[in-house]
Amino acid sequence: MTSNLRVLLVDDHPFVLDGVRLRLEATGEMTVVGEASNVEDAVVLAEQRRPDLVVSDIHMPDANGLQLATRFAERFPSIRVVALSMHKDPEYVRRAFALGVAAYVLKEAPAHELVTAIRTVAAGGTYLNTELQAFLQTDEPPPSSRRTLTPKEATVLKLVAEGYSNKEIAERLGTSVRTVETHRLHVRRKLQVGGRAELVKYAVHFSDLHAIGLADEALAADC
Repeated sequence: MTSNLRVLLVDDHPFVLDGVRLRLEATGEMTVVGEASNVEDAVVLAEQRRPDLVVSDIHMPDANGLQLATRFAERFPSIRVVALSMHKDPEYVRRAFALGVAAYVLKEAPAHELVTAIRTVAAGGTYLNTELQAFLQTDEPPPSSRRTLTPKEATVLKLVAEGYSNKEIAERLGTSVRTVETHRLHVRRKLQVGGRAELVKYAVHFSDLHAIGLADEALAADC
């Protein structure tokens, strides 16, 4: 493992930043060289401080933490990313690793697990705890991975997540209410969801994926 590992922390909650910094520096093996509350500041600090790795929350005020992984993979390929998240959703986890995250640690995990993850990543490995590994192995692929939505259907689903009515969606897309209703029916059939409430619940999850630029890809991919 690299001695005096240089770590950049990214989280929009100062309390979390303070706690993580204290825990990491208490090991005597790691130095926090910068703290950022958003992706743009993280990129600037990475350019200035050149950390060995980044520990980042998944949810950022200006962008999704998975976008940070993408940005760093393109701009700083030698800086590895450890993701902190509240989400156990298999699709989030799979996408995180697909986008270049080297470790995925749950925020509810004990502090020593983050230290273990960082040590594993510093040694050239990847980290995912046994609970999430088992979850990924046993979880049935979500309906979104089975059938592909058309771009128009994906747009309608996104607007549903944002709370628009069929009439409002029709006005935004310049089409008829009947056409929007048809799109929604096709979406429900493809995603194998039941009534309106279940569709809205799925749409909100879909919207979260769309925010990281993965809407159609996530719906089409076989995770």
